[in-house]
Amino acid sequence: MVEQQSDDRDLDAIFQALSHPTRRALIEELAEGPKSVSELAEPYDVSLAAVSKHLQVLEDAGLVTVEKDGRVRRCHLDAAPLGEAFGWLTRYRVFWEDRFDALADHLETGER
Repeated sequence: MVEQQSDDRDLDAIFQALSHPTRRALIEELAEGPKSVSELAEPYDVSLAAVSKHLQVLEDAGLVTVEKDGRVRRCHLDAAPLGEAFGWLTRYRVFWEDRFDALADHLETGER
């Protein structure tokens, strides 16, 4: 039971991290390759501290790793946790596809 609760917390952290458009944009940027925090912050009209907070949420969810190289903090995407979220969503996609198929069958064969 404890393992399930841990899995739920991990999934909650992933979806929380994905819930903000800036964090999703940061993930998209990092999908192209590692970038420094400064490079990631450049296109946004927010402080470096604000971008760092977003990166911390992503790091807490296991989506980003940050390594220090002198004064530069370089960020890397770890997409593995996205697979957990995808797996969870896929179960419900299959559920709804089955429901829509049943509805289509009913509409084709049922009374009108």
